Amino acid sequence: MIKQHIREYLLPCAFNAAVRAGAEIMKVYRSNSADLNIEIKSDNTPLIIADRLAHNKIKEVLGETRIPVLSEEGREMCYDERKNWEMFWLIDPLDGTIEFIKGNNEFTVNIALMSENECVGAVIYVPYLGKAYFAEQGGGAMLLQGIEPSETAHYTNEEIRMHAQTLPLSVAQHDKFRIAVSRSHQTAETAEYIDNMRQLHNEVEVIEQGSSYKFCLMAEGEIDYYPRTTTTYEWDTAAAELILVESGGVVRTLPDHRSLRYNKVDLHNPWFECHRFK
Repeated sequence: MIKQHIREYLLPCAFNAAVRAGAEIMKVYRSNSADLNIEIKSDNTPLIIADRLAHNKIKEVLGETRIPVLSEEGREMCYDERKNWEMFWLIDPLDGTIEFIKGNNEFTVNIALMSENECVGAVIYVPYLGKAYFAEQGGGAMLLQGIEPSETAHYTNEEIRMHAQTLPLSVAQHDKFRIAVSRSHQTAETAEYIDNMRQLHNEVEVIEQGSSYKFCLMAEGEIDYYPRTTTTYEWDTAAAELILVESGGVVRTLPDHRSLRYNKVDLHNPWFECHRFK
């Protein structure tokens, strides 16, 4: 019954929340305003007006579900308050704020539905490209293209799935082994993992990409490997991990190769790597 409820109500709600948040983000992105109201958070990452607008819009839409929300841009909830949540939304209203500020299109809206601290439903929206990815645990991952940002998005489950493509895409064929790296967060350790892959594959192509879109490109079949050896948070990976896993990929922590865990006392992720196939 819960899977049917997720498919018919909760995932469409998350889908519409993401598209409406994308509309808020794109209004700021296309305004050509030099004043983004940039603030620096306690972890030295930037916060801009688009983050706040997207956060407010998502909370407004998801509020209808009466499921608690844990958001990067919301108030910091202490562990005692959230540790017993059976179900909650884990969101990043604007993943890729640095890329937004730089003026490129590599930013996403991430919404994960968590049950017993596992992601059971996920939506990632790339507003600049009009691409929406979604997945449900055990139900596969899909891509819907041509979804323009809209303040009044109200897609039904049937409308979402009618024209969606199953991931991975059959057209995503390539000869070289493709490795994704963060455009703004690279380290010597990242280079070491790339070198290890160079020894295993004849031809390697390294592609720089921002935000959770790296996971989405892997889910499409465009990327084969992605190592991350800098700081990420749970809201950066929850939705992206489910979409990748449901498309046939795998995510493991480094260096111990365990599963990522969610709703921890500390919301930081360990280092991790993603492989296209299990």
